[in-house]
Amino acid sequence: MSITPFQPLTCPLDGEPLYLEGNTWRCAARHAFDVARQGYVNLLPVQQKRSTDPGDSKPMVAARQRFLAAGHYRPIAESVSEILQRHAHGQEAYHCLDAGCGEGYYLRELAGRWPAEQSLALMGLDISKWAVLAAAKQGAETCRWVVGSNAQLPVQSATLDSVLCLFGFPVHAEFARVLKPGGQLLQVEAGPEHLRELREVIYPTLKPARDKPPEVPTGFVAHSAHELRYVVTLKGAEPIGDLLAMTPHLYRASAEGRERAANLEALSLTVDTRLIVWERV
Repeated sequence: MSITPFQPLTCPLDGEPLYLEGNTWRCAARHAFDVARQGYVNLLPVQQKRSTDPGDSKPMVAARQRFLAAGHYRPIAESVSEILQRHAHGQEAYHCLDAGCGEGYYLRELAGRWPAEQSLALMGLDISKWAVLAAAKQGAETCRWVVGSNAQLPVQSATLDSVLCLFGFPVHAEFARVLKPGGQLLQVEAGPEHLRELREVIYPTLKPARDKPPEVPTGFVAHSAHELRYVVTLKGAEPIGDLLAMTPHLYRASAEGRERAANLEALSLTVDTRLIVWERV
């Protein structure tokens, strides 16, 4: 693995390039953003926040960290790594952003699988300071970890080879802006059967799945898509509780539904995902 520092950051206040001076990122107007002792930088100014503590809470991040560390989504990480390595083949250096990186699981897995002879520059961005803090604590040396928003990415235009949006909130106009021509956006989305068994427990009924092809985002052309489906078995209350806590279902389910999930001792689950690749024109 040949990790190089990710450099093409921009000031969230004026959009100008940032330069690292010691332990502080500065733009030409001298706006300054210090690197925290844990190794991340906060590029989310107060005027871009919709709440005082946006994004996933500290307990949600901890639940996701435990669940992913157990390997339940490792096949997804492996597929993401394979797609990016195919795209990177023959390139001297590769720049990748995970837009909505959470606690950094997929970028750490990518870094661990990357060919040693090829340079890789990684940036993980999330609006949750708790997620970025957890990510930095697990691997500040492998990635540039940034608190920021997909709505206004603090990244220079046309500098990235790939953008990842994994179960996240895509802002296609911003993704198109930061990607180079020929760069790829890889989205991982839940399929119609994803976590169906959990949803059957916590909801009285399930809505019929709306299975329509995604629209091609402006600035992109369709490149490829495939489905990844497999079954995992969760044993014990803790992993089942962690799964529920790391998903929006925690807030959508009724108290009765959450109680039914809490009483489970084991649960076999369908993981149903779609990996969609768009190419920047």
